[in-house]
Amino acid sequence: MPVPPTADMAAGYFTVTNSGGADELTSVSSDIAADVTLHTSEGGAMKEQKSFGVPAGGTLDFTRGGNHVMFDKLTHRPKLGEKVSVELHFAKSGTVTVELPVKDATYNPSSHH
Repeated sequence: MPVPPTADMAAGYFTVTNSGGADELTSVSSDIAADVTLHTSEGGAMKEQKSFGVPAGGTLDFTRGGNHVMFDKLTHRPKLGEKVSVELHFAKSGTVTVELPVKDATYNPSSHH
Protein backbone atom coordinates (compact mmCIF):
# COMPACT_ATOMS: atom_id res chain seq x y z
CA MET A 1 0.00 0.00 0.00
CA PRO A 2 1.50 3.36 -0.98
CA VAL A 3 1.25 6.29 1.43
CA PRO A 4 -2.15 7.82 0.53
CA PRO A 5 -1.98 11.18 -1.27
CA THR A 6 -5.17 12.33 0.49
CA ALA A 7 -6.48 11.95 4.03
CA ASP A 8 -9.65 10.07 3.05
CA MET A 9 -8.69 7.55 0.35
CA ALA A 10 -5.94 4.98 -0.33
CA ALA A 11 -5.22 2.20 -2.81
CA GLY A 12 -3.94 -1.31 -2.12
CA TYR A 13 -1.54 -3.20 -4.37
CA PHE A 14 -0.44 -6.75 -3.56
CA THR A 15 -0.43 -10.30 -4.92
CA VAL A 16 -2.66 -13.16 -3.76
CA THR A 17 -0.88 -16.50 -4.15
CA ASN A 18 -3.11 -19.56 -4.28
CA SER A 19 -1.54 -22.96 -3.58
CA GLY A 20 -4.92 -24.74 -3.62
CA GLY A 21 -7.91 -25.09 -5.92
CA ALA A 22 -9.63 -22.28 -7.81
CA ASP A 23 -11.29 -19.71 -5.55
CA GLU A 24 -12.89 -16.28 -5.72
CA LEU A 25 -12.02 -13.13 -3.79
CA THR A 26 -15.48 -11.78 -2.95
CA SER A 27 -14.63 -8.79 -0.75
CA VAL A 28 -11.98 -7.04 1.32
CA SER A 29 -12.39 -5.27 4.66
CA SER A 30 -10.15 -3.30 7.00
CA ASP A 31 -10.59 -1.25 10.15
CA ILE A 32 -8.62 1.52 8.44
CA ALA A 33 -11.54 2.45 6.14
CA ALA A 34 -15.33 2.62 6.25
CA ASP A 35 -15.58 1.34 2.65
CA VAL A 36 -13.21 -1.10 0.94
CA THR A 37 -13.98 -2.04 -2.66
CA LEU A 38 -12.47 -4.08 -5.47
CA HIS A 39 -11.66 -2.26 -8.72
CA THR A 40 -10.08 -2.74 -12.11
CA SER A 41 -8.78 -0.10 -14.49
CA GLU A 42 -9.92 -0.23 -18.10
CA GLY A 43 -8.73 2.41 -20.55
CA GLY A 44 -7.59 4.63 -17.69
CA ALA A 45 -10.98 4.51 -15.92
CA MET A 46 -11.69 2.71 -12.63
CA LYS A 47 -14.54 0.21 -12.60
CA GLU A 48 -15.81 -1.43 -9.40
CA GLN A 49 -15.86 -5.24 -9.42
CA LYS A 50 -17.99 -7.60 -7.32
CA SER A 51 -15.24 -10.25 -7.15
CA PHE A 52 -12.06 -11.59 -8.75
CA GLY A 53 -11.28 -15.20 -9.64
CA VAL A 54 -8.11 -16.71 -8.22
CA PRO A 55 -6.85 -19.58 -10.39
CA ALA A 56 -5.83 -22.92 -8.88
CA GLY A 57 -2.11 -22.86 -8.16
CA GLY A 58 -1.93 -19.31 -9.53
CA THR A 59 -1.86 -15.67 -8.52
CA LEU A 60 -4.11 -12.63 -8.55
CA ASP A 61 -2.18 -9.37 -8.91
CA PHE A 62 -3.32 -5.97 -7.64
CA THR A 63 -1.19 -3.27 -9.32
CA ARG A 64 -1.32 0.35 -10.49
CA GLY A 65 -3.27 0.56 -13.73
CA GLY A 66 -4.84 -2.88 -13.18
CA ASN A 67 -6.80 -4.65 -10.46
CA HIS A 68 -6.62 -2.80 -7.14
CA VAL A 69 -8.35 -2.30 -3.80
CA MET A 70 -9.74 1.13 -2.85
CA PHE A 71 -9.91 2.15 0.81
CA ASP A 72 -12.43 4.99 1.12
CA LYS A 73 -13.35 7.11 4.16
CA LEU A 74 -10.11 6.34 6.00
CA THR A 75 -10.32 6.23 9.78
CA HIS A 76 -6.72 7.50 9.83
CA ARG A 77 -4.11 8.23 7.19
CA PRO A 78 -1.48 5.47 7.24
CA LYS A 79 2.14 6.59 7.45
CA LEU A 80 5.25 5.20 5.79
CA GLY A 81 6.43 2.11 7.66
CA GLU A 82 3.06 1.27 9.25
CA LYS A 83 1.32 -2.03 8.60
CA VAL A 84 -2.36 -2.08 7.70
CA SER A 85 -4.42 -5.15 8.66
CA VAL A 86 -6.67 -6.29 5.80
CA GLU A 87 -9.15 -9.17 5.68
CA LEU A 88 -9.50 -10.95 2.33
CA HIS A 89 -12.81 -12.81 2.03
CA PHE A 90 -12.82 -15.83 -0.28
CA ALA A 91 -15.78 -17.92 -1.48
CA LYS A 92 -14.11 -21.24 -0.58
CA SER A 93 -11.17 -20.43 1.69
CA GLY A 94 -13.05 -18.11 4.05
CA THR A 95 -11.33 -15.08 5.55
CA VAL A 96 -7.57 -14.59 5.42
CA THR A 97 -6.00 -11.69 7.34
CA VAL A 98 -2.87 -10.10 5.88
CA GLU A 99 -0.68 -7.14 6.84
CA LEU A 100 0.05 -4.63 4.07
CA PRO A 101 3.18 -2.56 4.68
CA VAL A 102 2.78 1.14 3.91
CA LYS A 103 5.39 2.04 1.30
CA ASP A 104 6.56 5.20 -0.45
CA ALA A 105 3.83 7.05 -2.40
CA THR A 106 5.41 5.94 -5.70
CA TYR A 107 5.27 2.22 -4.77
CA ASN A 108 4.28 0.05 -7.71
CA PRO A 109 4.52 -3.72 -7.25
CA SER A 110 4.31 -4.31 -11.01
CA SER A 111 7.73 -2.70 -11.38
CA HIS A 112 9.24 -5.43 -9.19
CA HIS A 113 8.39 -8.37 -11.50
